[in-house]
Amino acid sequence: MARLRHFALVVRDLEKSAQFYESVFDLKRVGQEKLDFAAAIYLSDGTINLALLNYFGTRGSGLEDAKSFVGAHHFGFQVDDIADAQQRIEAAGGKFFFDLGSDQEKDNFERKFKDPDGIIFDISKKGWLGAN
Repeated sequence: MARLRHFALVVRDLEKSAQFYESVFDLKRVGQEKLDFAAAIYLSDGTINLALLNYFGTRGSGLEDAKSFVGAHHFGFQVDDIADAQQRIEAAGGKFFFDLGSDQEKDNFERKFKDPDGIIFDISKKGWLGAN
């Protein structure tokens, strides 16, 4: 069974956006990182992980003009079996995009896909920081 547990928003100012969601909705900061293609702050209500992102370019974002894009970017499902989910996704017309991380057994590992309309989503076995 899949469980919707992750949403990602591209924002202009990570810290300002994080403070907004923390103060308005009492979300808790559960992580922060800078990757080679993006910077992120992770917030959670204890069930859902909200990733606030700044992409540095096309890699990882899938966007031609990542610097000017702001808004909803992708969402993620926690699944029991990554291989089974991937088989079902591809059989239904989804296309593999890339893996974020190298160990499927760790938190925050994402296998990213694009649906038939090109919308990005991810699957994860362990899920995301703060998402139970």
